[in-house]
Amino acid sequence: MSDKLVIIPTYNEKENIEAIIHAALSTEKMFDVLIVDDSSPDGTNEIVKRLIPACNGRLHLEIRTEKDGLGRAYVHGFKWALANNYEYIFEMDADFSHNPNDLPRLHQALVDGADLAIGSRYCNGVNVVNWPMNRVLLSYFASKYVRIITNLPVHDATAGFVGYSANVLKSLDLDKIKFKGYGFQIEMKYKTWIKKFKLKEVPIIFTDRTLGESKISSDIIGEAVFGVISLRLRNIFGKL
Repeated sequence: MSDKLVIIPTYNEKENIEAIIHAALSTEKMFDVLIVDDSSPDGTNEIVKRLIPACNGRLHLEIRTEKDGLGRAYVHGFKWALANNYEYIFEMDADFSHNPNDLPRLHQALVDGADLAIGSRYCNGVNVVNWPMNRVLLSYFASKYVRIITNLPVHDATAGFVGYSANVLKSLDLDKIKFKGYGFQIEMKYKTWIKKFKLKEVPIIFTDRTLGESKISSDIIGEAVFGVISLRLRNIFGKL
């Protein structure tokens, strides 16, 4: 059993799931993979079940009964990872917007002393491929906004390609993680930072999905915008 686990949340990812699993399992370092599927009606989890026997115990599947947000799916995966004694736990999308070949670089940042390694689109210019300009600007200035409101020293606060040491996840009350979409990614980074853990940005190139449909919505964006203010105020008044 590896000490490194990649959590990939899925909902209707049948076009991508087999390829992303093979790619994650084939990196230069040994990463196990956990798929957290929200009962996809397109048969995503059936594809995963078919692949499990050939993966030598490195592929795992958790099926949740309801679709209630990316954040909840990751918290489910975090708890599973800690219960199974993984030392390094990574978040990665199923649609190849995150390149599995960057996983060893995130892992190395943790080995070198970081507690949270962030695959960053914006720490070295703007490294985004195939996004429309309005989406790039929204994401870029969202991170600027987060930095202004919270003082979080991160260029890509909404990044979803990250790696945690187990100590970080053990220190957080995962049942009190409030947000679900972009807000979840910001909340996790902010709570890690205020607990004095070391954050390290690792430059990556982000490529928009070519198969399947994006799950972003106006509700997710709104949660991030107003959630940032909530996080800052809760920290000021000692409520985090």
